[in-house]
Amino acid sequence: MKINTYVFTLLLLNSLMGYVYAGEADVVDASASKTGTDIYSFSVTVQHDDTGWDHYANQWEVVDPQGKVLGTRVLLHPHVGEQPFTRSLSGVRISPEVKSVTIRAHDLVHGYGGKSFTLKLAD
Repeated sequence: MKINTYVFTLLLLNSLMGYVYAGEADVVDASASKTGTDIYSFSVTVQHDDTGWDHYANQWEVVDPQGKVLGTRVLLHPHVGEQPFTRSLSGVRISPEVKSVTIRAHDLVHGYGGKSFTLKLAD
């Protein structure tokens, strides 16, 4: 019985360490292309040490210089064996006055706070 308790404790601590040390989600690359009048598509690469359903990068956002969210790509599952990973978002309407945007990623434990990526938009 003592050994089972010991093994259980070690397994629990090991899983908690991964939960804590997965870190924040970083945007490591991004590109934008104009697909219509004031409409853009984005391709974004995120790096995060997803550990499973309790701690994974669950979305990224396109934000204007004033902090207004222009588009959000929701990530519906962990990418444990696929790091970094790239996903796209199309149909993002951006007014012509906005000359650059910032892409930021979010994870379930830390929220926003990892490395963001700023893009200048093509005219």
